[in-house]
Amino acid sequence: MADLDTRIATQIATEIAARPAQALAAIELLDGGATVPFIARYRKEVTGGLDDTQLRLLAERLGYLRELEARRATILKSIEEQGKLTPLLTASIMGAATKAELEDLYLPFKPKRRTKAEIARERGLGPLAEAILADRRADPVVLAAAYINPEVPGTKEALEGARDIVIEGLTENAALLGRLRQHMRDKAMLRARVVTGKEEAGAKFSDYFDHSERWTKVAGHRAMAMMRGRDEDMLSLEIEVDADVTDPVKPVERLVIGALEAQGPGAGDAWLREVASWAWRTRLRVSLSVDLMVELRERAEVEAIAVFARNLKDLLLAAPAGARPTMGLDPGIRTGVKVAVIDATGKVLDTDTVYPFQPRNDVTGAQASLKHLIAKHKVELIAIGNGTGSRETEKLVLDLIERLPTPKPTKVIVSEAGASVYSASELAAAEFPNLDVSLRGAVSIARRLQDPLAELVKIEPKAIGVGQYQHDVDQYRLSRSLDGVVEDAVNAVGVDLNTASAPLLARISGLGSSVAEAIVSHRDANGPFPTRKALLEVPRLGQRTFEQCAGFLRISNGAEPLDASSVHPEAYGVARKIVAACGRDLRSLMGDKSALAGLDPARFVDDRFGLPTVRDIFLELEKPGRDPRPAFKTATFAEGVDDIKHLKPGMQLEGTVTNVAAFGAFVDIGVHQDGLVHVSQLADSFVRDPHAVVKAGDVVKVRVVEVDVPRKRIGLTMRREIDVNAPRDTPRDKPVRPSQRPPQQPSGSLGSLGDRLNEAMRKRER
Repeated sequence: MADLDTRIATQIATEIAARPAQALAAIELLDGGATVPFIARYRKEVTGGLDDTQLRLLAERLGYLRELEARRATILKSIEEQGKLTPLLTASIMGAATKAELEDLYLPFKPKRRTKAEIARERGLGPLAEAILADRRADPVVLAAAYINPEVPGTKEALEGARDIVIEGLTENAALLGRLRQHMRDKAMLRARVVTGKEEAGAKFSDYFDHSERWTKVAGHRAMAMMRGRDEDMLSLEIEVDADVTDPVKPVERLVIGALEAQGPGAGDAWLREVASWAWRTRLRVSLSVDLMVELRERAEVEAIAVFARNLKDLLLAAPAGARPTMGLDPGIRTGVKVAVIDATGKVLDTDTVYPFQPRNDVTGAQASLKHLIAKHKVELIAIGNGTGSRETEKLVLDLIERLPTPKPTKVIVSEAGASVYSASELAAAEFPNLDVSLRGAVSIARRLQDPLAELVKIEPKAIGVGQYQHDVDQYRLSRSLDGVVEDAVNAVGVDLNTASAPLLARISGLGSSVAEAIVSHRDANGPFPTRKALLEVPRLGQRTFEQCAGFLRISNGAEPLDASSVHPEAYGVARKIVAACGRDLRSLMGDKSALAGLDPARFVDDRFGLPTVRDIFLELEKPGRDPRPAFKTATFAEGVDDIKHLKPGMQLEGTVTNVAAFGAFVDIGVHQDGLVHVSQLADSFVRDPHAVVKAGDVVKVRVVEVDVPRKRIGLTMRREIDVNAPRDTPRDKPVRPSQRPPQQPSGSLGSLGDRLNEAMRKRER
């Protein structure tokens, strides 16, 4: 097992740009029950500083490679039991790098159902196939005449049986399959066509009614769109190989012919060439095309899941508005606007439902109710859900705020993604047993403005809906990836042990739902935890769990000042040595950066804690419990621009990024329909990855470049507006020589933006 882990660690180390010793150390920690956040934060010396991204990839690859090794062992045992394992075959199996390669090698030895080739052998035709392969000058028809029997009435049937035997050999030839698969990867085209008669019903897939592109170049979002069209019976998909080759014998068929060494002039060679062509058309092409489609889906799913994960991370780590009295408004037209007021800790103080819109149109009564609640509870923030009726509700609130005395509350539009899912969940029912489902949504909207992370962890990550084609991808893999994102985000921020909810605590390293519930129950029964060590009094929370979770839990104003920081209890001794070297009281030192300026962290390194940990302790003493999330700010929507019809090209607007995809970013500019900033319009320079420029939750300034009201499409740009009167030799207008132009850089003026926008918008709609 040790040798196996060493081999796996060496392979993973190459993939994550690390040393084998680092990967092996991380594997040992993971096998010992340590979590990725714990290893990344508190075991830097052991792993040589592997970060959470490297560790997540390591953990994923570790699972795959161990499954691969288990399958390798099973295959070796199976072939050995059949008495067919040779040194050469063993070497090939041991050298297989993927599950597909392993299965190719195992094909000839894999137990299978009765095949045409087996039936042919039972009829005595095995020697005929061997004779044709052995003597290419002999006429196969003449050879076949000797094998006619009651079960084989003629030479035609005899040759068909021999053909089945030869074809089975080709389909089980691992080397041939590998060459064919690679040739198809290099040369194959993916062609999509509309299913006859489905032109109108499948209009949303019109980009792919007659579409063809190289398999290697198919972007993930296009692949998912075409596959969805196929799954809905609107499109047909086909893998075409060597479609541009006019030679009647395609290069791919020559590979099959080469495997039979049938290039000669003999009658046997001619017959084998026909068999090779038949094998390609009827067996190999079909099975390998399926392989390529599976591989394409796998590639597309990896991309889609990565996009979802990055957007979810950005949303979870969005700036919190903070612990302030907040009013949440869940907009509705006919059903009314649901209102909930919470205090600084998120406790529900008051609820109401107002009806300012049709059919009641009670604007005066609605504003009076809101005004009363704002004054009664000293509301500082008003969170408005961004669903149906949000702009009408926003206008109602703005009119009210104008008439309120100072200090006026701040109005913020908040994403209500997943709020309805939470409202109807068992968790919400347990939290608010006496509150109507519709009002629970308003509470969630208010809380997610105070602290997005603390509220969003209550919702299944998939329900937050910041991904593409999330229902089309492997749900287990998606859930695992998103759960990892949530875990990393929660532990990066840390939580207050004495105020955190059970769902939030459950995401802390080492804790699960049952232990989190036990912590909350203990807290309710015994009051706030005075120290981190008091966690050990919680049932089922032992020393091992304490080690994993303690550093991510905070206690403000507790008996131990270091409990308010991310310094792990195991390193308190080092922290006290640092404090002693300053000659200061711990409480007065924490937060005073200047007091630590003259100290050399290397002085405090010992056998257990290295320089990375000591430096982390210095940072925590300088700024205890530092929050990695940005400062809170909101977008200001343009006055009088609340409908797509109000937009005009050239308008300068402010908005909030709601989603980032491979082809650009979607921005809420307050008109009920997000606008698209295509990747070519995100910056003045070439952008390969939109995530490198913007993330979900960013407040950005954009300019309208295109408005398509009937199709509800808005084209935006974040590029600077070009001054046509500016001198041509200014840096921003200096032409780029072709040799300097980045690869795949979009060309053309803003006037040609429409085609790219239309393509990208169609991807978003799907």
